[in-house]
Amino acid sequence: MPTLPAVATIAQTIQLSLAPVFLLAAIGQLLNVLAGRLARVIDRARGLEMLIHKIDDGPELARHKWELRLLDRRMSIINAALFLSVSSAVMACIVIAVLFIANLGKFHIGTWIALAFILSVCLLTMCLVAFMVEVRISLRAIHVRKEILD
Repeated sequence: MPTLPAVATIAQTIQLSLAPVFLLAAIGQLLNVLAGRLARVIDRARGLEMLIHKIDDGPELARHKWELRLLDRRMSIINAALFLSVSSAVMACIVIAVLFIANLGKFHIGTWIALAFILSVCLLTMCLVAFMVEVRISLRAIHVRKEILD
């Protein structure tokens, strides 16, 4: 009859999996923020598309087209950040699952688990860099035009 893992072994594995679980919670919050930003950018782009059809020509049309190009770039960056954050979450889930499999099966794959966790953190870092770039780009569109202030 095969021996079952001790409760202490399972408890230790649960403790080891806490860091990836906290990482997952943080990624979940980040996904929420990114999805909200993407929704707002899409709504603004749709509104501008309707305005552009009503304007014949002039500086107003050029400004709307400039902002629409900016919004398109922001959408691409947010989509990339979403992909990176979901990839990071998947890797964190794999780390948690493999921690239990390795501990229960007595596999010695600590290096692979560490590499998977490092990859998860690297993906999250790239997501945060993309988010930072998107925020920086968004700041270009929120300035009040000088002709209005004069």
